[in-house]
Amino acid sequence: MKNFFSNLFNRNNDPESIISFDVIDPIYSYLYNEQGSFEFKVKGIQENVTVNLFYFPGSFDHDEGHAEIKKAGFKNSYEVLNELYKKINIGPVPEENIQEGLEYDFIHIQFYSAPSAEVKKYFKRVLNNFIIFFCATNSLETNDFRILYSSTHFTDYTKGLLDTEYLDFTNPKNETQEIGIKDFKLVLQGICQYLNIEIPTTVALPSAENLIEEETITEATFEEFIQLVSRGNIEEKELKKQSKKLFKDFKKETKEYYDKVEGHFAFFETIDAWNSDWKFDPEDAEYFISEMIGEDLNFEYPEETYSHDLFPYIQSALEKHDLELMTYDTYGDNYLFFVANKDDVGRILELSQLTKIEINQL
Repeated sequence: MKNFFSNLFNRNNDPESIISFDVIDPIYSYLYNEQGSFEFKVKGIQENVTVNLFYFPGSFDHDEGHAEIKKAGFKNSYEVLNELYKKINIGPVPEENIQEGLEYDFIHIQFYSAPSAEVKKYFKRVLNNFIIFFCATNSLETNDFRILYSSTHFTDYTKGLLDTEYLDFTNPKNETQEIGIKDFKLVLQGICQYLNIEIPTTVALPSAENLIEEETITEATFEEFIQLVSRGNIEEKELKKQSKKLFKDFKKETKEYYDKVEGHFAFFETIDAWNSDWKFDPEDAEYFISEMIGEDLNFEYPEETYSHDLFPYIQSALEKHDLELMTYDTYGDNYLFFVANKDDVGRILELSQLTKIEINQL
C-alpha cells in the first residue's frame, strides 16, 4: 500500500530505494540539530566524502557570496534560489517570505567516482555534487526532495550551483551520472552507518558491509595487494618477502617506502610490469602487454595514434579478456604499467589508498 501511494503522489519515497525521503530526512535532521558538516571515508569511494548543510540567505551573506551573486547577474541570494527552483519544478519563494528573511536549507554531498569510459581519456576521477532541496508534494508539510547534480568543481560556489542540472536518479542521462548515482547509494548507506541512523527494513541496501569500518593494515594487506596486482603470478617466497618488507617500511614510514625509485618502483620491478617512456608506439604496447598477459594482444587503432591516446583501444581489447591496464603513479615522465583482472580493479584502488601505493586507472 505504501508503494502505491508513493507512486500515486509522485513522491521520491520508493520504500525499496535508499535514495528516498525516509532515508534523507533523518540525515537532514542530524545536520540541522547536531552538526552542520562532516567529512568521512566510505569503503569503495575514492577519498573522503564531504556532507554540508547550507541555507539561503545566510550561507551567502558574506563579501565573497555577494560578489558571486552580483557576477551571476542577480540582486540577492533569493533570486539565485528561485533560479534553482525553476530547474526542479518548485514554486518561487513568495515576496513576503523574502521580506521576513525566512531560511531555505539544502544539503550538498560531494565525493569522487571512477570516470566513465569517455571521460577516462582525460581524467582519473570525477567529482560528484549532489544538491538536495526539500519540498512538499500534495501536502502542506515537507515530505519530498529534489536533486540537482554537477560533476564540476565549485570554484565559484554560486556559479557552481547555477550550473547544476536536475537529476532523475531513476533514469540517468549518461554514464557519468549512472556511476555517480550508484556510488551515491553507497554514500547514503555510509552516512547512515556513520551517524547511527536506522535504515528502513524495506530498503535494498547497496552493500552488505559496514562501509565505515576502518580496515586494519597488516602484512596480509600487502600480500593481498601483491597477489592482485601480479594476478597471482608470483612465487610464494617472493610474495612473503615483498609483503614483509613493504609492511615494515609502511609502519616505520621510512623515506625509502615513499621513494619513487627505491620503494614502490623497486617492488613493481619484481612483478610482471612494463616501465615505459611517456611516449610509446602501438607496436610497443602490443608487444609488452602480450608479454604481461602471456598471449598475443592485437588491437585496432586510428593511424598516427600514440601514447595515452591508445588507452581506449588497449582497454577495449583487454576487456575481452576480462583484464584492465593500470599504472603505478611515478610522478615522472614515464609509465609503470601492469595488467589487472577486471573484477579486482575496485579492490586494488581501495588497497592503494590504504597502503599509500598510488595506483591509477587509465
